[in-house]
Amino acid sequence: MLVRNIRKIVPKAPGSVRILSIIPPMTQLNTPYPSTAYLTGFLRSRGFYAVQEDLALALVLMLFSSSGLIKLQAATQASTRVDFFRKEFARYLATIDPVIAFLQGRNATLAHRIITRRYLPEGSRFANIEEFLSDEVAGAAADVDPLAWAFGTLGLQDRARHLATLYLNDLADVLRDSVDSRFEFVRYAEKIASSQPTFDPLAEALAATPNLVDNTLIALTTASIERHQPTVVLLSVPFPGSVYAAFRIAQTIKKTYPHITTVLGGGYVNTELRELAEPRVFDYFDFVTLDSGERPLLALLTHLQAQGPDIELVRCFIRDGKTQEVRYFNHPAVEIPFAEVGTPTWDGLPLHSYLSLLDMLNPMNRLWSDGRWNKLTIAHGCYWKKCSFCDVSLDYISRYDAADAKTLVDRIETIVAETAQTGFHFVDEAAPPKALKALATELISRGSAVSWWGNIRFEKTFTSALCQHLAKSGCIAVSGGLEVASDRLLHLMKKGVSVEQVAKVTKAFSDSGILVHAYLMYGFPTQTVQDTVDALEYVRQLFYNGCIQSGFFHRFTCTVHSPVGKNPAAYSVTLQPLPAISFAKNDISFYDPSGVDHDALGGALKKALYNYMHGVGLEEDIRSWFNFKVPRTTVSKHKIAKALAKTRC
Repeated sequence: MLVRNIRKIVPKAPGSVRILSIIPPMTQLNTPYPSTAYLTGFLRSRGFYAVQEDLALALVLMLFSSSGLIKLQAATQASTRVDFFRKEFARYLATIDPVIAFLQGRNATLAHRIITRRYLPEGSRFANIEEFLSDEVAGAAADVDPLAWAFGTLGLQDRARHLATLYLNDLADVLRDSVDSRFEFVRYAEKIASSQPTFDPLAEALAATPNLVDNTLIALTTASIERHQPTVVLLSVPFPGSVYAAFRIAQTIKKTYPHITTVLGGGYVNTELRELAEPRVFDYFDFVTLDSGERPLLALLTHLQAQGPDIELVRCFIRDGKTQEVRYFNHPAVEIPFAEVGTPTWDGLPLHSYLSLLDMLNPMNRLWSDGRWNKLTIAHGCYWKKCSFCDVSLDYISRYDAADAKTLVDRIETIVAETAQTGFHFVDEAAPPKALKALATELISRGSAVSWWGNIRFEKTFTSALCQHLAKSGCIAVSGGLEVASDRLLHLMKKGVSVEQVAKVTKAFSDSGILVHAYLMYGFPTQTVQDTVDALEYVRQLFYNGCIQSGFFHRFTCTVHSPVGKNPAAYSVTLQPLPAISFAKNDISFYDPSGVDHDALGGALKKALYNYMHGVGLEEDIRSWFNFKVPRTTVSKHKIAKALAKTRC
């Protein structure tokens, strides 16, 4: 039975504190980033007045509207894409609001017009439809309808959403060409924040004359402040692509509402600003907090209400009013147990206004941009916390703390009652098999009709029986790290799995009707060209044998918080010296004596994977993806098939 006592009434604040948590641009468009939901739920459970806003979504909806396109047209400068936009402006203006409503699920019948390919203006992004449909890929049907291979004669809604997504990407290209070259739907102005040793690039960007995107965000910020009248604003910044906009928001608040206390936190801060020494940050933010926000916020709010001493702050940076130097305080305090952080709330967020986009036609890969998922964690931290490439020294990984299955399902039922949506994305670093089994058992016993997916490790504990049990409880997909598909490198990474084990586990999931996504890596220390070629052959065989349905290759990056960054000699690499750092510190370059050009290899890996995800080229020699000579693979052509056959015997 669903819990009905939803927190629709905002509790009265202790004293006069009114807290507004903001999701800054850009995060994602199909569902809210969960940090403000967690903070708002926690603060309300402690009796505080707490509300939340998603300015990432609000910014996109304002820019990509009929009124927004009129402003965009006035700001455009000549380019090939802009010329097409100007030529077809009347069509864009007539279609933008209906298309946004369609992507929000409010205008379903528009799909019939979109799929005619005569309703939407089609810019350069539509060339992608045919881009990979060549020779053996396209087939005879593609000559008539290049999307037939993906959607068949049905799939009307999905086909239309894919076309509408391309249309939206065309408009984003125009915005990028004409107004703000840094604009992205996810990684907005990422380069001026990611691992920047000094604050100068960000300071210069913030001092520049505001453009159309900035002015829109400024207006949205002002409207939000006027609506909620907060005394404290929390800006949660998960990624480098959210930093610039977060500072723009804080800049607006400090200029117009200097009495409001602004606080910066989130994943980016926890990772990159741990050695913050830049006083200019505090022209925008009064406080910067690290790691899980519950305990630092309680200490901070107590400090603000009672004007207590700075020394009682927890994991908090401030600027000394006399010396103007940055000081860090971490008063000893017990963490809030994960079982006591409360239930996240999405109250106040426009859940019916998010956009279900369909960039990738692969059924697993689309989950990240398609559908409104309630994001939830099963535990805090990672139970494994050994991987050499991971930031295992940081709190979000190293401090593992779980809640029991009953508590988790209570939270799930409360969230379903509040949102009326039954899809859940568990965003743990890696959900433990034991906890997932208990969760599944509890869900089944209560008859909970939910769908869920999340991150795991490909543990041998995930037997066929357990996978079927998870599927019965509503599990639809899992994602996990295969990294470099090489037993030598997996051992060096301390991954705790082998390629054969991954094959068996992923096949058990797939045979249970659960989609599988593999996180893949290239460029790890000591990785040779032969290692890379062999890894791609393993990946090909995993796709061919139906073990995985989706994957993503990323280039290995050494961070200062990882075992590789802390002990490079153990991985046969030498770190390059870092410059003097007063702002962000995370990525660190290194010298690998193997001398492999991983960038050259990366293009072929990504091309091969893109095709594998669409069922293309699975029987081809993997050397065909490279435009230069590489060695023949040393992996037996039927290595994975034989490993799976042993499992069945």
